[in-house]
Amino acid sequence: MTTQHLRDLVRLRRVRDRIDREYAQPLDVEALARGAHMSAGHLSREFKRAFGESPYGYLMTRRIERAMALLRRGDLSVTDVCFAVGCSSLGTFSTRFTELVGVPPSVYRREAIGKTAGIPACVEKQVTRPIRNREASAPEPHLA
Repeated sequence: MTTQHLRDLVRLRRVRDRIDREYAQPLDVEALARGAHMSAGHLSREFKRAFGESPYGYLMTRRIERAMALLRRGDLSVTDVCFAVGCSSLGTFSTRFTELVGVPPSVYRREAIGKTAGIPACVEKQVTRPIRNREASAPEPHLA
């Protein structure tokens, strides 16, 4: 690996960490790129190469993970959860939630309330992690 490649990886990890911390804030690729001293195009290409998804895709996955936790609590409406995780459009939120989780947020909320009671948070996070449709539909490897 070149020195420049290692520097880029450090910047990319910082961008990922920023998304993890500030997922509920308005973030866009241009702002993330400015913070990393990279162009938006370079950041998008390198982020996807390093982490397997675009910065926007990663941000939405973080938002949906947090939304799942809030919906399981059961004390907030879907609209309140949408805005709490940083989404500004209920329609976009519901569409992305359904893509990642497989059911609309209202159905998830109704079915998930109380199902994870008593499970340690670290286990709950792993078990309830959203799976992208392309990952869910990937065929199991055939073992001969």
